[in-house]
Amino acid sequence: MSINTILLTRDKIDSFTLETLHKARKNGEVDFVLIDIRELHESEAGHIVGVDYLLPMTQFHSRAEILPRKFFDQSVILTCRTSNRTGQGQQILRYQPGMDNVIDHAGGIVTCRGEVASGRTGVCSV
Repeated sequence: MSINTILLTRDKIDSFTLETLHKARKNGEVDFVLIDIRELHESEAGHIVGVDYLLPMTQFHSRAEILPRKFFDQSVILTCRTSNRTGQGQQILRYQPGMDNVIDHAGGIVTCRGEVASGRTGVCSV
């Protein structure tokens, strides 16, 4: 098991670890899904390059049940502004069957060391 695979078994990761995992994903070494749970206007103002999906916290409860079908057996990393909402989202998803590996990006985008972009390019809604 590689160190990057081990990083995906953690409960929380910091921005440095997220950047390391992004590089490993680009190289095909690991697979995970990065979901931004901030609101649309926050995401448009700036999001971490490499975010796969946008699922605003205001819609999280009503849409959380679709995530196990969509991301079964994948590591899911949640990110927001400061990691206040990601802890809440993590707890919600842990009650969903098949969502055993939900990771909190501690510190959120305000601690991000990687590339940040504005607009919605590359970010899809769940």
